[in-house]
Amino acid sequence: MELVTVVVVNWNRWELLRACLHSLSRQSYREFEVVLVDNGSTDGSASTAELEFAGRLPLRVIRNQENRGFCAANNQGIAAARGQFIALLNNDAEAEPEWLGALHAAFARPDVGMAASKILVWETPNRIDKVGHLIYWDGQNRGRGAGQLDTGQFDREEEALWPDGCAAMYRKAMLDEIGGFDEDFFAYADDAELGLRARIAGWSCLYIPRAVVKHHRGATLGVMSPRRLELIERNRVLLAAKLFPWRLLWLNGVFYLARLAAGVWAAVRNKGEVARFPGWKGKALVAWTLMKADWAAMRMLPSTLRKRMAMRKIRKLTSSEMIALLRRYQIPLRELNEQAI
Repeated sequence: MELVTVVVVNWNRWELLRACLHSLSRQSYREFEVVLVDNGSTDGSASTAELEFAGRLPLRVIRNQENRGFCAANNQGIAAARGQFIALLNNDAEAEPEWLGALHAAFARPDVGMAASKILVWETPNRIDKVGHLIYWDGQNRGRGAGQLDTGQFDREEEALWPDGCAAMYRKAMLDEIGGFDEDFFAYADDAELGLRARIAGWSCLYIPRAVVKHHRGATLGVMSPRRLELIERNRVLLAAKLFPWRLLWLNGVFYLARLAAGVWAAVRNKGEVARFPGWKGKALVAWTLMKADWAAMRMLPSTLRKRMAMRKIRKLTSSEMIALLRRYQIPLRELNEQAI
């Protein structure tokens, strides 16, 4: 049995963390360690976890004095890992007992660098949160199957575009080759950037339906948080600028405007993300947040384009192969805009 390092990033919410760690203590695959990276929690959750799970989990704790974000904290955990495989589990997620073993079994194929879980909504566990990801031509991405009732339609092991960072496993050798999370992203779309970068470098991803996790959606910032929307939009631009072929990147504004128009139409019918912000004040807040996000992305473009140049060292896919990959996992515009993130 090969050692797996499970990295759990925590920021307050002790009761959620307790349930998360308890689910890890029940894993049938026993060759694992847990690295808990605490992002400056003020509720004592890291110390409480050490005391409560002493002897029940092989647990190590890394303490940050401030909230360094999802990306930097996970990179700390990856750097401290002793395992040949890195599993990520959100502190607001609970894994079924077969989760770790099922994900690990995906790596029998040497080309597999990532494995995706079947993530269900904790509050309504017959509803899908994410089973891998899909992407639109402007860089916006959504969880595959998000919001659908789980009727067995995603119970086949198959290739996925990339795994959701809420509950995923990565080959450590792949991360050593391509690098970890891009810390400029801070949070949101970070798993998309890492996963797409891995695909460009020639690695594949398998979706494992037996690897089941239940997730409290929006527990970090809340689904109504303008900051959440800002990070999602800013990081969409950064992802496209860093990874998309130039011939697709030149059309980014056209695809973005098409998505905005479709989003407005969805909101008129009280569907999609914007519908969560009622009234003209809510819509004005969304518009202002998107403009702030795009301006923030523009200011970060010089460093992002330097990273794009560095991608040449690991690139395996041609521009045509990259576009074919995106087309294969393209999310329809209507589905994208009628889903709530």
